Amino acid sequence: MYSQDVQKYTSIILGGGMVAGYAAKEAVEGDLKAGQLAIVSADDALPYERPPLSKSFLAGKDNEQNVLINDEKFYREHGIDIHLKTPIQKIDISGKRLVAKSGEEFGLQKLILATGARVRILDVPGADRANVLYLRSLADSAQLRDALKKAKKVAVVGASFIGMEVTSQSAQQGLETTMVFPQDRVWKSFFTPEMSRFFEKYYQDHGVRLLPGAEVKGIGNGSVSLSTGAKVEADLVVAGVGVTPVTDIAEAAGLQTDNGILVSEFLETSVGDVYAAGDVAHFQDVRTGKRRRFEHWDNAVKQGQYIARSLLGEKKAFENIPYFFSDVFDLSYEFWGSTDGAERTEYKGDVNSSSFSAWWFKGKEVVAAFVMNRPDAEREAASQLSMMKE
Repeated sequence: MYSQDVQKYTSIILGGGMVAGYAAKEAVEGDLKAGQLAIVSADDALPYERPPLSKSFLAGKDNEQNVLINDEKFYREHGIDIHLKTPIQKIDISGKRLVAKSGEEFGLQKLILATGARVRILDVPGADRANVLYLRSLADSAQLRDALKKAKKVAVVGASFIGMEVTSQSAQQGLETTMVFPQDRVWKSFFTPEMSRFFEKYYQDHGVRLLPGAEVKGIGNGSVSLSTGAKVEADLVVAGVGVTPVTDIAEAAGLQTDNGILVSEFLETSVGDVYAAGDVAHFQDVRTGKRRRFEHWDNAVKQGQYIARSLLGEKKAFENIPYFFSDVFDLSYEFWGSTDGAERTEYKGDVNSSSFSAWWFKGKEVVAAFVMNRPDAEREAASQLSMMKE
């Protein structure tokens, strides 16, 4: 039974990230009634776009209002309640309610878990120093933006998506920047050897020092000790060493988890009327027949929109070609698909230049494509995962 002061909603999205922002936007365009939907978030900001956090917002070109998906007036006018700074300590499945750490309770009929992911933390001596930062939230980006203004020497730990973007921002601000990573080349899990060589040279040509094959062993006062025995001078350390899905509260509620919250092709969890979307959702991909979990902007957008349509009565499987984009220095590139299981890669253009595309094949099928400064027809083919004809 609900207590008398419990707030009741038809649907609640737990998590105030991009899934929530885009689900609200899509629901409003549908037939959402005031009071049907609420967003409960531990964050102190309204749902915001994440790509600017390592790009325009970090560079100081955007402010907090610019990166909001919808402004405060939007939610108020459409009767969508947002409960910020409200961490939830328990999901009561049988009682159909959320219990906040404050004791506040929220009743619901349907629950959407969009708890996202948290950054992996460096586990080395000195990792708790105030000059060791991470980038995940709007607050993180604001703190890093301010720190870059004061720094002179920056060490970026990690050479994948976040590491490469933060490194480019640091170098563009004229800071002495070193990128440290344990692999033998940048973004080894994604780039082909040829692509890594191109980006490594591009970064070095823009003044970045690369230290491959090195792990951080300790962080001291103004320096970073590496497994190679070397030390890197740095008054600011930024770690981009991956994220892990936030599943604790789902596990405690008895939901099935495995590298995220397990959901069907309809984003349904193992419990009725409970869904999961975004970074935390390990979903059944109808395109490949495999389970997938993506930490991309586009996945959160599309799954948020899908969830809204599902709540409004639409019933069809979630289907989407994964997509992300990146801006580093003066380069912009886009990527579609997944390289998992690819057997070979073909290129168009010159992979040693800033204008080329890469196409990953499994048999005769294109499973992924990367495009940078190429003709529109190539980009269109890539977005559909169909190889260009000669």
